[in-house]
Amino acid sequence: MVKLALLSVSDKRGLVEFATVLVRTHGYTLLSTGGTAKLLAESGLPVTEVSQHTGFPEIMEGRVKTLHPKIHGGLLCRRDKADHLAQAKANAIELIDLVVVNLYPFEETVAKPNVHFEEAIENIDIGGPSMLRSAAKNHESVSVVCDPADYGAVLAAMATGASPDGLLELRRKLALKVFQRTASYDAAIARYLESQAVEPDLEAMSGFPPALTLSWKKVQSLRYGENPHQKAALYGTFHDHFSQLQGKELSYNNILDITSATYLIGEFERPTVAILKHTNPCGVASADTLLSAWEQAYATDRQAPFGGIIIVNQTLDGALAKAIAEIFTEVIIAPRFSDEAMAVFSKKKNLRLMIAKGGIGADALQEVRSVVGGVLVQDRDRTLGNVKEFKVVTKREPTPDEWAAMLFGWKVGKHVKSNSIVYCRGEHTLGVGAGQMARVDSSRIAVWKAGEAGLDLRGSVVASEAMFPFADGLVAAAAAGATAAIQPGGSVRDAEVIAAADERGMAMVFTGSRHFKH
Repeated sequence: MVKLALLSVSDKRGLVEFATVLVRTHGYTLLSTGGTAKLLAESGLPVTEVSQHTGFPEIMEGRVKTLHPKIHGGLLCRRDKADHLAQAKANAIELIDLVVVNLYPFEETVAKPNVHFEEAIENIDIGGPSMLRSAAKNHESVSVVCDPADYGAVLAAMATGASPDGLLELRRKLALKVFQRTASYDAAIARYLESQAVEPDLEAMSGFPPALTLSWKKVQSLRYGENPHQKAALYGTFHDHFSQLQGKELSYNNILDITSATYLIGEFERPTVAILKHTNPCGVASADTLLSAWEQAYATDRQAPFGGIIIVNQTLDGALAKAIAEIFTEVIIAPRFSDEAMAVFSKKKNLRLMIAKGGIGADALQEVRSVVGGVLVQDRDRTLGNVKEFKVVTKREPTPDEWAAMLFGWKVGKHVKSNSIVYCRGEHTLGVGAGQMARVDSSRIAVWKAGEAGLDLRGSVVASEAMFPFADGLVAAAAAGATAAIQPGGSVRDAEVIAAADERGMAMVFTGSRHFKH
């Protein structure tokens, strides 16, 4: 009985070697199309063109070639049903036992800069997904391969004479992979067409289509998740934005921290150093040099950075490397590392050094979080508000130095988990309070941290990412020595808070926009 294998691929890696074993060891007859058939023939393998097999030519510039009953009948025929077999015989349909198909490179095509719409459309595969789905549906009888990485497993099963149950298990896994691949492929097409819509509906215009198509390729299995008893994996294009120069494999928590650090540092243009722990900034500073910025950022908190993340927005040189090397750090991120810095860090084999490709501040338009029964999607918080619309609500105007410090604290506070309080002087933090249920408690923690670090809060400013719901948080800041405050405003007790500031001679600015971070 003739064993037919249908091969039609865009990714031709390993195909000739695979097909050679099919023909010479396992006695398969090859069917193929276009460039795949040409490659097989040039490699000395006997191959029959699909058009010859179906008796129907390829037409419409190759758009129609495998969409034929002799192809799909050969794939979908149930071998355990007499009427299926009889109909196949009556219509001269030969059964196809193995399908090897991978799809037109649509994702790679639309990833190219300035790709033309027509080119993208022509790279939407129709026949390929159809053959894959037909074969995968009938996987009890048909083996289907959509990934060259699976050639070895298929040949190994053939070589060892796998039992019917063992072969069915492999076919099931391959069928699952097919439907995952076609789902991912369709999702990529949908995302591209959504982005190109000429007259999208209101939901689509806002970036939230009626149906959400999410599909990411698994790129890395992680040792574990947030804790060792949790399994985890990384999907998507994270590694397109960063390259790792040395150190241990990234962990789940490392990746979260790197993401938070990257978004934070993107707020600053001057030489800036940020130190983070569990996605929260524990020290941030801008200065004329990165070394000066490091000294001020590290001075904010000399305990929390142990095992933390450090990110800078300019080339990390040898002098800064020597200073950082004195503490234990998990990850350091920079747009570049000097040779001297690399020499210093090379002595710490486990230290992860990450290059931010294309500079610091990688962007993402939206954030997705899982919830019970689905996901939440929102625009990423990429604005600080319109500074020209910030309002001084107290009797006293902020001094220029207070204004500068408040704007710096406003940038940092946006990236601290709510409720957040940040004390600053100039362009560096003095105390950070994060994630407390009461805002006054965040303020107390920030004051306590500053005291532990030996930093004087007299003459500082305080930034709150959301409104002071009561005057107590502001009163606590004034008692600690703060002379100015920046917050969104909007509380029913705003008048009380403003009065408390005026009583203490503080200047206060309302931004009109909050920055909750849960």
